[in-house]
Amino acid sequence: MPDDAATGFGSGAPAFRGASLVARSIAGGALMGLANLVPGVSGGTMLLAVGLYPQFIAGVAEASTLKLRAPVLVMLACVAGSAALAIAGGARAIGAVLDRYPWVMYSLFIGLAAGGIPIVWRLVRPLDRTVALSAAAAMAGMVLLAALDPERVSRAGPPGPGTYALLFAAGVSGGAAMILPGVSGAYLLLVLGQYRPIIDAVAQAVAIVRAGAWDAAGPVLHVLVPVAVGVVAGVAGVSNLVRLLLATRQRATLGFLLGLLLGAVVGLWPFTEPVQPRVGDVVGGQKMLSPEMVAAIDPADHPSRRTLPTPGQAGGGALLVLAGFGASWSVSRLGA
Repeated sequence: MPDDAATGFGSGAPAFRGASLVARSIAGGALMGLANLVPGVSGGTMLLAVGLYPQFIAGVAEASTLKLRAPVLVMLACVAGSAALAIAGGARAIGAVLDRYPWVMYSLFIGLAAGGIPIVWRLVRPLDRTVALSAAAAMAGMVLLAALDPERVSRAGPPGPGTYALLFAAGVSGGAAMILPGVSGAYLLLVLGQYRPIIDAVAQAVAIVRAGAWDAAGPVLHVLVPVAVGVVAGVAGVSNLVRLLLATRQRATLGFLLGLLLGAVVGLWPFTEPVQPRVGDVVGGQKMLSPEMVAAIDPADHPSRRTLPTPGQAGGGALLVLAGFGASWSVSRLGA
């Protein structure tokens, strides 16, 4: 297996040097932030795609033990800053595009996610039993995750200990998914019933900051603070675990990451259409008992079903997949 200094997956410690590191940190953070807004797309996949994954997990692991080095702090600051800007700038826009043209975003992010596969494959080849079994286990896990029905999980109620605990758990899940390629933080938020409340809270926070309406920040902070604390805990904990596994079980770990990447597109079929709920259906964890309850559901919360694309959608989707793949692969070459 190659000792690739650009990706840092060699036998030694990841390198925190080179002029391309800052560029890859900014690009990787932005892609990670955008990916974490879209259910089914992994922020860790984006870090793999730009060749920044080992440096990021090693840097977070160092920072969590208060071992602070200037190059590491610069890298983490670039990733965190660009991710925060991407999330703040993209929450409202991505929400609008997902509501109107979901196949556009899903096609693009399928390509972006697939761009990380050649990187990991180059590091694990030749294929052996350890890699194959680890990859198969990861792919099976992704299939099971995609088979879950997020609509069956109820949403959080009014602010209280239970709500804060659920928001903290959502933050931990999202933070862990930032580290694990192929595992979508946004999808886990859907499973926990917290995706739309958190996305809406981010969009509201941006609007409050722009308008200077600080007196309206209370309800938003009740959502974002426990989520942020959970994200920090999830990122720090999983970073240390992955760093340990890469040091002690490198081929099995890389095989598992390859399986996560291969399974990342499971459940990401871009072409869907909303389905009007009926009395007796369960939406957002709540059973529809009357026509009035059905009518009160926001159209954005309607369940969806997979459909076949029109010829125009099929052609456009293929081009977007290729564009996403080319973009992530080109960015990853910055460190080569």
